[in-house]
Amino acid sequence: MNPSLRHSLFAGMAGLSLAGTVAGCAPSAQETPSAASETAAPGSSALASSGAEGSGASYKDGTYTADGTYKSPNGTETVGVQLTLASGKVSAVDITQHPSNPNTRKFQGEFAGGIAEQVVGKSLDEIKVSKIAGSSLTSGGFNQAVEAIKTQAR
Repeated sequence: MNPSLRHSLFAGMAGLSLAGTVAGCAPSAQETPSAASETAAPGSSALASSGAEGSGASYKDGTYTADGTYKSPNGTETVGVQLTLASGKVSAVDITQHPSNPNTRKFQGEFAGGIAEQVVGKSLDEIKVSKIAGSSLTSGGFNQAVEAIKTQAR
């Protein structure tokens, strides 16, 4: 088979596949609005009417503290988290270390040293960390504590 014919055939099939995908995603004119948008007040969005569950949740300003736990090779570890909220954003973060061994102390210390640049200035709903300054397990405890703080701050 001619190489340019093979290329044209492949490109044509890929184009049909893309067109089918796009057509399947496009809303039809016959679709009815969702219940959320039917009940939303004029001038407000459906997302705003969903309450605290959406990313538009509002939290009370203040300082909140919670502990989070996570599993490490040495067992269950705990990390304390204190967040200060001002105008809906994190204005300060403090980590209380609860190491059970020198290795945990090292990782929690590294985490504590790098967490502020990841969360200060963000809303609570934007915060979900994975690996900070080489510490990936401490993040699980931190994220758990943030979830508890969200509940406190509502």
